[in-house]
Amino acid sequence: MRSAPPDAVVVGSGPNGMAAAVTLARAGLGVEVFEAQPSIGGGARTLDLGLAPGITHDMCSAVHPLAIASPFFEEFDLRARGLELTVPEVSYAQPFDDGPAALAFHDLEQTVERLGAAGPEWRRFFGPLLGRVDDSIWLSLGDKRSLPPTLRDPHGLANIARFGARLLSQAGPAWNLPLSHEHTQSLFTGVSSHVIGRLPGMATAATATLLALLAHDVGWPSPVGGSQAIIDELVDDLEAHGGAVITDARIDHVSDLPSASAYLLDTSALDAARIFSGVMPARIDRALKGFKQGNAAAKVDLVVSDPVPWRDPEVSRAGTVHLGGTRGQMAAAEADVVAGRMPRQPVCLVSDPTLFDPTREVDGLRPLWTYCHVPFDCPLDPTEYIIRQIERFAPGFRDTIVAHSSVPASRMAKHNQNHVGGDIGNGGFSFYRMFARPRSSWHNYDLGVPGAYLCSSATPPAPGVHGMSGWFAARRALRNRFGISRTPCLAPSL
Repeated sequence: MRSAPPDAVVVGSGPNGMAAAVTLARAGLGVEVFEAQPSIGGGARTLDLGLAPGITHDMCSAVHPLAIASPFFEEFDLRARGLELTVPEVSYAQPFDDGPAALAFHDLEQTVERLGAAGPEWRRFFGPLLGRVDDSIWLSLGDKRSLPPTLRDPHGLANIARFGARLLSQAGPAWNLPLSHEHTQSLFTGVSSHVIGRLPGMATAATATLLALLAHDVGWPSPVGGSQAIIDELVDDLEAHGGAVITDARIDHVSDLPSASAYLLDTSALDAARIFSGVMPARIDRALKGFKQGNAAAKVDLVVSDPVPWRDPEVSRAGTVHLGGTRGQMAAAEADVVAGRMPRQPVCLVSDPTLFDPTREVDGLRPLWTYCHVPFDCPLDPTEYIIRQIERFAPGFRDTIVAHSSVPASRMAKHNQNHVGGDIGNGGFSFYRMFARPRSSWHNYDLGVPGAYLCSSATPPAPGVHGMSGWFAARRALRNRFGISRTPCLAPSL
């Protein structure tokens, strides 16, 4: 720890907290980060769960298109720092009960060819957006308070209009018109599963449009060694600029923290209200406590002896597999979750990192990353639900399982305090909550206490490992608290 009091304190060492800390330290400020867990990283940790010697598991996020596509990480430039990323030839796959799976290749034209008769409509949907992907990224990952830089250019405005039109087409009851084939419908809907919500809907459509577009642009990469590698690069940069991270440091109230000019919280809205209890204005306190949680995920980490025996072997070429069947089947399962019912066949996400990163295999064993969608705070053990759903598309999978560890939604917060009730999005996510997050205010990051800011995914733009919430909050703190109007350069030193 620094001998002098810090200029700024960050609570929480997830991607947003570390993005805020790095931004502040790069501006020459003394920064300390306090993390409640014994390990650093929040939703981007990789840990040995003791299931098999040497096998490590990604605790929340595993695949990271936004870690190279977001404006924060684009400037931070993980690759230039030496981080090795694997980019699968197939970004994601959608298996079916019968027939071949639908595959989204990194290359758009390969995807079109694989889709056959359905291919041209996939090209019409995504092809026009690929020339200026940054327009779509800024629209999706902006702070919803300032105009994207691309709007200064009429071509950028036109491209944003194209992106918006496609998003809207998938947000309402006519969503089957532009994507009329079962394979294109289900391929798109599978990507919607990265938000847990009603289908169709604005939030799910917005996420799916961006992530599916990135699948054909930067791809869907994973860090060699696991998600922790991203956090490690952020911590190294923070320490190189005089900052420090303190673990096993649960913060219950601001009085537990050292005196500082700024406090940035990578926490849930509820925890922000608790930490500034008795200090925060009553109207903001009520708004934060009233910010509803979203739907939930339940996680199962497995150790397996072999790759998943997919019925369609082509699925094993994909870095991420979305399980749920057809668009109609996935919509029905998500409707159950929204209604508070456990689906018989929940939507599941699966990734086998060893397929593209041999370092993850130890003595013939490999980790398998899985989670499924469940109602908020659901206490049910998800293990059998997920195994049955994988077996549905990969008969014989059960025989490859060596060990597993499960975390019901009701216990997710024990591993990450922000994931209350299994809500990995840190608060409900809808079209309204894309802007009014976590409250209806132009100053979403401000907590109503001088120098206090919320910088987690409970603020705009959205959940995800992109660092943007932390970056936006830190820039506000620099400008409003320290009088530093110029955003510090984040690029690695040569």
